[in-house]
Formats: sequence, C-alpha cells, structure tokens
Amino acid sequence: MAIQQADKLLKKHKDLHCAKVLKAIGLQRTGKQDEAFTLAQEVAILEPTDDNSLQALTILYREMHRPELVTKLYEAAVRKVPTSEEYHSHLFMAYARVGEYKKMQQAGMALYKIVPKNPYYFWSVMSLVMQAISAQDEKLSQTMFLPLAERMVEKMVKEEKIEAEAEVQLYFMILERLGKYVEALEVVQGPLGEKLTSELQSRENKCMMLYRRLERWAECNALSCKLLLKNPDDWQFYILYFDSLFHLIDQSWAPPQEGAHSAEGEVHASTAQAISFMKDRIATEEAKESKHLRGPYLARLELIRRLRVRSCPEAQQLGEPLELMFQFFVKFGDKPCCITDLKIFLDLLTPDQHFINRLMEAVPLCAPGEDGVALPGDTRALQRHLCVTQLSRSLGQQHALNTEGKLGLIKELKAHYQHGLQFGKSCLKTELQFSDMYCLMAAHVYVDLWLETGESNMLWQCLGLLEEGLSHSSSNAQFKLLLLLLYCRLGAFEPVVDLYSSLDAKHVQHDTIGYLLTRYAESLGQFAAASQSCNFSLRFFHSNQKDTSEYIIQAYKYGAFEKIPEFIAFRNRLNHSLHFAQVRTERMLLDLFLEADISSPLEESVKSMSLCLEEDDIPWDSLRDNRDLTVLVSWDPKDRQLNEEHKQRSLEEDTLWLRLRSLTLRLIGCVSALTHPPASRNSEKTTENGVTAKPSSLQSLLSQLENTLNQATQLTEKQPQYPFVGPVASRLAQALSSGCCQCQLSSLQLPLHLQELETTGLDESTELQTQISNLFKSLAVQLQDMLEKCKGDLLEVKDGQSKPQPFLLENLVYFVESVCIVLWVSNYCGSVLRPLKSKASTVTVGAALISPDLQSLLNQALEHIKSQELSLTALELGALSLEGQTQSEAEETFTKTAMDKVHSSYLRSLQEIGELLKKRADTLKSLKI
Repeated sequence: MAIQQADKLLKKHKDLHCAKVLKAIGLQRTGKQDEAFTLAQEVAILEPTDDNSLQALTILYREMHRPELVTKLYEAAVRKVPTSEEYHSHLFMAYARVGEYKKMQQAGMALYKIVPKNPYYFWSVMSLVMQAISAQDEKLSQTMFLPLAERMVEKMVKEEKIEAEAEVQLYFMILERLGKYVEALEVVQGPLGEKLTSELQSRENKCMMLYRRLERWAECNALSCKLLLKNPDDWQFYILYFDSLFHLIDQSWAPPQEGAHSAEGEVHASTAQAISFMKDRIATEEAKESKHLRGPYLARLELIRRLRVRSCPEAQQLGEPLELMFQFFVKFGDKPCCITDLKIFLDLLTPDQHFINRLMEAVPLCAPGEDGVALPGDTRALQRHLCVTQLSRSLGQQHALNTEGKLGLIKELKAHYQHGLQFGKSCLKTELQFSDMYCLMAAHVYVDLWLETGESNMLWQCLGLLEEGLSHSSSNAQFKLLLLLLYCRLGAFEPVVDLYSSLDAKHVQHDTIGYLLTRYAESLGQFAAASQSCNFSLRFFHSNQKDTSEYIIQAYKYGAFEKIPEFIAFRNRLNHSLHFAQVRTERMLLDLFLEADISSPLEESVKSMSLCLEEDDIPWDSLRDNRDLTVLVSWDPKDRQLNEEHKQRSLEEDTLWLRLRSLTLRLIGCVSALTHPPASRNSEKTTENGVTAKPSSLQSLLSQLENTLNQATQLTEKQPQYPFVGPVASRLAQALSSGCCQCQLSSLQLPLHLQELETTGLDESTELQTQISNLFKSLAVQLQDMLEKCKGDLLEVKDGQSKPQPFLLENLVYFVESVCIVLWVSNYCGSVLRPLKSKASTVTVGAALISPDLQSLLNQALEHIKSQELSLTALELGALSLEGQTQSEAEETFTKTAMDKVHSSYLRSLQEIGELLKKRADTLKSLKI
C-alpha cells in the first residue's frame, strides 16, 4: 500500500524527494534491497536539505545497516546550510553511530561556535576522551588526548561556566583516567562536587574510591565508619571498613599527636576498636523493637572470619560462630535470603558440630502424621524448615546418605512439597509456589542417585517430578532450566525448544544462557529446530550492533558521559563472545549440510555466506566466555561445586571445538572454490585472479586442522567430571570417539593429492595414483566403522527398565556430516578425474569404488534408521513399569508424560536424519566419476 501511494504521488510530482525515499523504505521492507538502494541514491546524489527526506533516508540507511551513508547526507546538508543547529547536531550523532571520534570532536566545536551551549562544548570534550580510550597507543592517550580534554574543561571551570552534573562527572572521569587522583579528590570535595546529586551518596562513594586508589587507609576507615553509623546495613562499607582496618594494623598506623586523626575524622586502627564498634552496632540493633537489619549480624561473622584467618585470639570475644548463626536464624530464618546469608559462613563451623539439629529446635513443626513426617503449619515455619534443609545439603549431609537414605529423603521432601502447595492456592499464575524448592531439591537428590547407581529409573522419576512441579508453578525458571538440562542429556531436543522459549530469555541472556540450547540443537539431529535456535541467538547479536549506537547517542543527548565507554565495552564484549562465534560457525555448517548440492550447488551456498577463506575472522586472542555457569541453583558443598579449574577446562574444550569447526567450514569453502578450469594445463592465470582457492591456503588449513585434532585428542584423554549443574560438556569428546574428525580430515586431504596429480601429469605419477586410490578405499572403511558406532537401540529395554542411549543419535549426526563432506570431495574429484578417465586407470578405479561403497553404506544407514523408528514405535512405554518405586497416580502420569516426550523427540530426530540421508543418497546417484 505504501509503495502504491508513493507511486501515485510521484506521478504528479516527479521530484518529490520524500516520496521517493518512502517508496524505497517500502521496497526495503518487502525484501527488494537493490531497488530500494538505487532509488535512495537518486535522492542522496541531489544532496537534499529538507528535513523529511533527510529523516526518511536516515531511517532507510539504518535499516540497511549502512550508518556511514547517513554521515555523507548530513555533511552535504551542513555544507549547504552552515548555520543550522539541527543539521550540525544530526551530523554529530551520525558520526557517533559509526564511532568517528575525531570528526565528532570537530563537529561538536563547530556546533558550539554556532550556538554556544554547554552540552555541545562537552560533546567535543567527550569525543577527545573517546579518542583516548580507543587509541591503540596508550602513550598518545596520556600525553595528548586526555591532557587536551582536561585543559578544555579547566577553561570552563576558570570561566565559571560549569552548569550541570554531567560536566563535573566528565571532569572527574578525565582526571581519573589520567591517574590524577588527588586533583579528582579536590574536585569532588570542592564546590563542584556539590553538583553530584543524581545518585545517593555519590560524593561519598567517589571519595571512598579515590582513598582506596591513593591507599589513604586512615581516611577510608574513618569515612566508612561515618557512613555505617548512617546506614548500618550497607555491606560494601563494612568490607571497606575491614579492609582499611587491617591495612592500618599491618602498617602499625598511629594517630597524630594533636589534631584530628584524618581528614574524615576518627580512625579505628586496632582489633579492639573494631570489636567494640561491631558490638555497638549490634547493641543498637538489639535495642530496636522490630525491623532488625541483617548487616551488623553478618558483619560480626565476617570479622570473626577475618580475625581467624590472621590467627587472632580476639575472635573469641565476638562469640561462638555456631551460637551466633543460630541467633541469626532465630531472627531471620523465615526470610528466603537467610540461606544465602548463612551459606557464606558455613566454613566457620567445625564438621562435628551438630548445627542442623540445633537449628531444627527453632523450627515450629506440627506432630508427625501417618507417614512419620512432621509438617509446618504456616508459610513462615515452612520457610524456616526449607532453610535448614538447604543448609543440610550445603554441609554435605544429604550426599553422605546411602541409596536407601536418599530415597527416604526424597519421600520426605515430596511430602513437604505436596503439603506446601495448599499455602499457594491463591497465588497468581506468574507467582512461584512457597514449597517449590522442596521439589527442586528432591530432583537434585534423584540426579545424585542416577549418577551414583546409573539407574535410568531415577532419571525418569526426576523428570516426572519436575514436570509435576511445573504444572503447579508454570513460571519457575529453575524447574525449566533443570528439565532443559536433563532432556538434553537424554538426547531429547524436542521438549527443550518450548521450555527455552517459555523462559522468555531477554536481551543479553541469549548470550549468557543461550549455550544451553545451541550446544545440543544440531548434535541431536533436530535440524529444523537447530536452525531456528541459531537464528534466535544471531538475531540478538546482530541487533546489538544497531541498538548500542542508539544507546550511545542517547547518552550524549542526556549527558550520561560515564555510560558511553560502558556501552562500547559492552558491545565489544558481545562481538567477541565465544557463543556468538560458535553459533555463527555452526549455523553456516548446518546450512551447508542441509542445503549444499541438494537445493543449490556447493559453490553457490558458500558464496551466499561470504565466507572468508584466506583470513580467519574469529578474534581468537580476545574471545570472551560470557556463559553464566551458575544459573542453576545448587546447594552442593564446596568440594562438589564448580571451581575455576572446571571453568578454564570447559573454555579450552569449547574453544578447541570451535577451532575444529571453523577450520572444517573454511576447508569446505576451499573445496567449493577449487572450480576446475578446462583441461588445458595453463591453469596459473585462473588461480591468480582469485576465482579458485590457492593450493597453499588449502595446505595450511589442513595442517592447522591436523594440529588442532592432535591438541583435542590430548585434551580429551584427561576427561574431567564437571558438577552436574556446571558447564555442559563440549561436543569434542563424542566427536572424536565417533571417528568423524579423522574421517573428515582424511576426505579433505584428497583435493590436495588430486591437485598434485594434475601438476605432476599422469605419466610420472603411478605411485601418487595408488596413494589416492588407497585413500578412497580407506574412506569407505572409516565410514563403515562410524556407522557401526551408530548401531544399537536408542531406548534399550532391560528388566522392564528403559535405558536411553543418546550418544547413538550424536554418532548418527556425525556420520551424516562426514557423508556430506565425502560427497562434496568426491564431486570435486570427479570433476578432475573425468577428463583424465581414459588415461588414469588406477585412480579412476579407486574413485569409482567409493561410489557403490557409499551407496550401500547409505542404504545400510537408512535401514538402521528405519528399524530404529519401527522398534521405537512398537515400544509401549506405559507397559514399562517403574519397579520398586511407590509412585502415586499423579506422579506416574507425569513420569509417563516425560517418557513420551523423549520417545517422540527420538522419533523426530531419526526422521530428520533419515530425510537428510535420503536426499544425500539421491545426490550420490547423480554423482558421476
């Protein structure tokens, strides 16, 4: 409609620029990019100065992701109307979008000369700061950009022209970056500091930070004392108080003979003073009738910890940790935060202290019912009991139980969960049930049992329990995340898609938790869903580029200067995200495996991806691991928790896997670029003009792939065990054990030998021909081995129990991937061998061998998939009893639902893998060698 309306207008008024641009926007949004661009350029060449056309063109260029064209528009507009404040400010913002800091500085000053308003002057100053931040040369920042920015602000200070808080913030930022902390302190404490009012305690916080930087521990201590008297619940000031105190003790600081202790007043420099200060804070709290603050009580425990670390006997003066933690529980046990508060200090207890029994004394429970479980009477008692239960798990008491003890514990937790549901009957759909944590913990105990005994029954019941929990509390993210993890571990991707979308991940969460989804998507054979989940993640990363520029522009407009470097750091952090690089690479590989040589030739598929074969576009040295590995709740004791070594190891594995995939992708690109020139031997020219991949790049990529494979093999030999709720294991170990990496490497070496054959000529290359022929044969053997590793039942039924074997699915996917690569390589080999067919008997025989071998292999694979589909369809899951487990009817129903989801997901995976293999078998038929 919009395009039609614009056309009507243009018939009457040929030169109505705005109508042309609006038509272009319409074309752009209907996917006709080239037409839209041509139309827009017709207007842009005329250098319009009417506001409507300029705004419309800006919208269009932003949608096209071409912000650099907006700068050209406004440069022209400013040339034609040099006194327009509006065009000058638009030009400044256009430069801000593309990060042209030098031009921004000039545009800001030009604007200030036309309209001498403070913000414009400080835009220019901020652009200097940005030049300093982005400069490669640190020396240049410190000697040129920042001092110049400082002088510009000082000029305004001298002329008393500083008006807004943002201007003082900017001055502070410059001094801080120059390391002039003393001067910065003078600014904050002087008359300019009075403008710092937008945040609570803004001046005090800045002073505190500078005292720390300057290591003025006396001032730091005195100021934190003062602030704690005002707000005894502010944890950051307790930490600063203790830090400064012990620094002063270590320096044997003594107050001056006369005058004040410090610029900020009295200083505490001994443990005795600290202890009496803490006792005073607590006495003040105790004197209150109600609304006690937690800060002082926790600070007392923190001081005990620090004194113990330094082996100070004075720690005893503050009391016994067990007793103090008990008192804390009595006061705050019915608050959900009590568990997280006390968990931090569990290491103060000795293992033999009966802490949990002591806490249970303060939990009001009714008399035990028929099943021997004593239950709470209201939500506050429930919260107390829940806190004790969580602490007992954190102390390792649950892990120490034997199988029977754990099953008893599960029964008890379930009883508490079911009983607690009555308190949440009036809850809204979006609210969590009071007793949800019992359900979650029972699931954790089931997982413990599954990992210890290997019994799949435990896992099925765990899934059933979580599904039931979700039916009562549909927005519990922890249930969803654990379910997501368990289904993926079982190889069932189908239920995961809905679970993830119901989490409604927002913005940066696509990077921090998106890995849970994308890690499994393709490897479990659900290609359509994998495509979708990759797009989902990539959409966020791409829109982040555009969005961040808008945030930066808003920050200039509203003078939030200190946020600008933060936005830019955020953008870089996302651009260098390991997850982003992984998803991008996997997405391209997935597209090739699904489409290349089926819907369009390999060369075209690769071309449409604008793959860079010669250079690697992944920033290996600055990759950031942005995964949130602690997103799942865990109450495990310290020795079972995620540690730095796990994180480091997981990052290494994921980076190596990415390197393998990225090299494989570029090598496939090289194979596609080896477009074979006519039989004449003078192929030098065609190689030089960039039509084909240079053999040298093929050679170097192959040796890189070989090295990476060796590294990967060494790394996976020392297989670590991650905590269950820690990082998910990378695909590396499974890919290596399936044999796909070696097979893909062998097949990708073939083109190199064939190029050698071409250059050597047939007559002198008998040995090489035999070598090539053997390579073809060994490929068939490797693929046969891989297929053997795929055979077996996905759901193995033994003694009435069904045991899932998801690794068979992953192996099948790796087999399919390898088949695709072998086919592409065979296709290329065919194009080289056909002209030589009459002369080169050995090679051609080798190459011809692979075709029937492959054909029969694919038929075997398809047969296997069909038989799996049949046996799964015939499998009556309902008939598989969950022996030895007393489950209520409701629980059985939910367990059955979970089993059905896994069952249906396996069928779908097999179906998609089968369809892809069928298509590949068809392309093989048309492959002539």
